[in-house]
Amino acid sequence: MHLTACEPTAMSTAVVMDHPGDASILQSCGKGDSLASLEDTNAESTANESSEEESACVKVEQTNTKAEQRVNTESGAAPRPDSLSLPAQGTELWTTCRNGEVKLRMGESGPAAEPPVTVNQMFTSAVQRYGSYTALGWKEGEQWKSMTYSEYYKSCRTAAKSFLKLGLERYHGVGILGFNSTEWFIADIGAILAGGFAVGIYTTNSPEACQYVAENCQANILVVENHKQLQKILQVQDKLPHLKAIVQYKDELKEKKPNLYTWKEFMELGRDEPDTCLDDIISSQKPNQCCTLIYTSGTTGQPKGVMLSHDNLTWTAFSTSQDVGLTNAEKSQEVVVSYLPLSHIAAQMIDIWISMKVGGATYFAQPDALKGSLANTLREIRPTAFMGVPRVWEKMQEKMKSIGAKSSTVRRKVASWAKDVGLQTNLSKMELNGSMSRKPFNYRLAKRLVFRKVRKALGLDRCTKCYTGAAPITKDTLEFFLSLDIPLFELYGMSESSGPHTISLPDAFRLTSCGKVIPGCQTKIFSPDADGNGEICFWGRHVFMGYLNMPEKTEEALDAEGWLHSGDLGKHDQNDFLFITGRIKELIITAGGENIPPVPIEDAVKEAVPLISNAMLIGDKRKFLSMLITIKCQVNGETGVPEDELTPEAIELCCKLGSNSTRVSEIAGGRDRTIYAAIQEGINRVNEKATSNAQRIQKWTVLDQDFSIPGGELGPTMKLKRPVVMKMYKDQIENFYKEVVTPTTPDNPLPP
Repeated sequence: MHLTACEPTAMSTAVVMDHPGDASILQSCGKGDSLASLEDTNAESTANESSEEESACVKVEQTNTKAEQRVNTESGAAPRPDSLSLPAQGTELWTTCRNGEVKLRMGESGPAAEPPVTVNQMFTSAVQRYGSYTALGWKEGEQWKSMTYSEYYKSCRTAAKSFLKLGLERYHGVGILGFNSTEWFIADIGAILAGGFAVGIYTTNSPEACQYVAENCQANILVVENHKQLQKILQVQDKLPHLKAIVQYKDELKEKKPNLYTWKEFMELGRDEPDTCLDDIISSQKPNQCCTLIYTSGTTGQPKGVMLSHDNLTWTAFSTSQDVGLTNAEKSQEVVVSYLPLSHIAAQMIDIWISMKVGGATYFAQPDALKGSLANTLREIRPTAFMGVPRVWEKMQEKMKSIGAKSSTVRRKVASWAKDVGLQTNLSKMELNGSMSRKPFNYRLAKRLVFRKVRKALGLDRCTKCYTGAAPITKDTLEFFLSLDIPLFELYGMSESSGPHTISLPDAFRLTSCGKVIPGCQTKIFSPDADGNGEICFWGRHVFMGYLNMPEKTEEALDAEGWLHSGDLGKHDQNDFLFITGRIKELIITAGGENIPPVPIEDAVKEAVPLISNAMLIGDKRKFLSMLITIKCQVNGETGVPEDELTPEAIELCCKLGSNSTRVSEIAGGRDRTIYAAIQEGINRVNEKATSNAQRIQKWTVLDQDFSIPGGELGPTMKLKRPVVMKMYKDQIENFYKEVVTPTTPDNPLPP
């Protein structure tokens, strides 16, 4: 490798790139560089300059090493393009340096040619247009309070000055650990304006996980929600040499400590500070510099800090809001409810950036939103756009089915008729790309009798855009809502693409498809097989800068031409709709060498047996497939921990099957033979449709407890953490494969 010293270029202009295919090099930071003690640093003098460590950044000329080839060919895919000749200085497509700058993937026309802007420029533009409009809303007791865009921006500037007063240095983190709130938004944007990095930390993180993120981003300040989150930081405070202050934004402090502030005290620090220092920092910021770090959930190894630039955020907000047809506040204000974890890119992009771009109003749900209170907030706020992870939609579906089961016979018949009409009408509309000239009479009648009432009960009567993403959703749930005249528009993307890459739209959606690529971006299917399945690759101004201080991981994600390799498998249909068919890392490769994507089989089992909550397919390097199954049960409203008692819907299903079980413990371990027979019957139906013997489920077991976030089996967006489950239920899995006889045909199945 050829190394050259890299000088910081804080005042140089942003570099732009015209099209994919240009050569590029990787910028990485020298690992051995040490930082001067932060306690001795004067905040005023360092806020606008890079530290010694940052100026010791080096440029690493890429070479096609054996290690690189090994990474590219591990999954059997064709090698990626080699790096080309070394380009001129300052033209890198990616960097792993905290003070690095990247070449923007600009286009010659259309959305990709939109002039780049910083977060501050987008915010001031919003204030000029929507200054007096509501920006944020929150509940105090029973009363809803709000803040205008002008007040919002002023508060962010005050927070920025307070951060500088506390010693926030340029390109250092401000970690935010807590539930969604106005303070979360203000701390996030304040950190960016002050020249630092906004860094969300998952509220479910252990003290050690918080320590890793804080140390990795060299956080100078940590902002926590309450005493519970504060305790995590105090446990690891001594191991955080860069930390200068902690701010608690909710509740009174239980004890006073040095450098620990309430939110009110924190905001007072910067209120009367002169604007000069802050304005100098803001004017030195460029669209192609990093401003936000999103930490991946780290299901395989330590979390990676995804570096997002100003342009990543502002351009993605611009292109996405245009694509989905959001209206600006002057015409009709969009309203969203913020409840998904803000440490995740989906929530940040929708709740903060897209909303700001169109002058939308963001209202904060209660901290127990996912434990039940979200329904009340939706009915009170009546959002115009709503994003739900699949588990949220599934919970709604279960609740509605449970209520429906208790209705009178007449009501049930009317609802069943309306759902048939709704599904058929919407499927026809889908095939016509949304352009149905006149809706059938029975649809209009069903809308008046059923659909409008359902929407009102859900709080979605004003909602014209219902989205789902962040994890796979079943066809059953999509069809359920479609039958109620609530199409769920799937979107797909990742932290490394600043959120969305493809989106379904009212005039362009297909069931189980993630839609089409957002304008200004491109999709490439890498090394497709005979069916057109290959790795999905992204190109566009939404593609991240790199992983902080992780050049090797960055090289794995970005190829030499700058394409982002998602790790997901997918294909396009003839109309360019993208369908996800699996994940390379999740792909089960049996002992016989057959490649099996687990999600379609898991979804088929859940659809065949509605009693099942979660199903996880096992079989990597094994002679046959097996499955771990959990049953739908009640969840503790306070802790989110699954309980033993079945859900009303599950109890009703048991009754229909002739079982008296009301608890998981009465079913698990083969205790309820009736339920086990029903599950086996459902699995048999799935097996009958299998494309080969290798794709048949031969053994399964029902676990004593459902998967959950507190249990560790699910991530913050309810995505299954397969490596964790494999480890937790190692004994049960090994039991599947203890027998000498290996079932290989449907004629020779072994009992579960």
